[in-house]
Amino acid sequence: MKAQISTPISDFTQRLSSTRRGARLARRLVAHQLDLWGIPHGSELSDAAAHVVAELAANAVTHGHVPGRDFELRLVYAEAARTLRIEVSDARGDRVPQLRPPDPGAETGRGLRLVEAVAATWGVRERRIGKTVWAELRVRPRE
Repeated sequence: MKAQISTPISDFTQRLSSTRRGARLARRLVAHQLDLWGIPHGSELSDAAAHVVAELAANAVTHGHVPGRDFELRLVYAEAARTLRIEVSDARGDRVPQLRPPDPGAETGRGLRLVEAVAATWGVRERRIGKTVWAELRVRPRE
């Protein structure tokens, strides 16, 4: 019999209303869930994840909203691989986010720049209904 090596992976998925309140709740849920996984509130990773989720959730409810449809938040924490993957899915597959130069006078339009600055990598993938925007954060080894 072969010995199997286990790689612990923690997974969290939650559907939220496609509203500003749902987007705020997504940010709070991330900090809470990471704390349950041993990543404390206020840590560098917790703060970075909260910022990324805030931006992706805001985009989902602003640009990906379809009446009667929720958005979905998913976190996948692979401690051995030192990766936290954040996924936000919405029902609008026709609106794919792209990095654009920000309008200097605009108060919005910089969210994906923040995601790009904080995440090791990010992207978009199609799904049966809509799309998923994802970002991966690197987890530093614990002291």
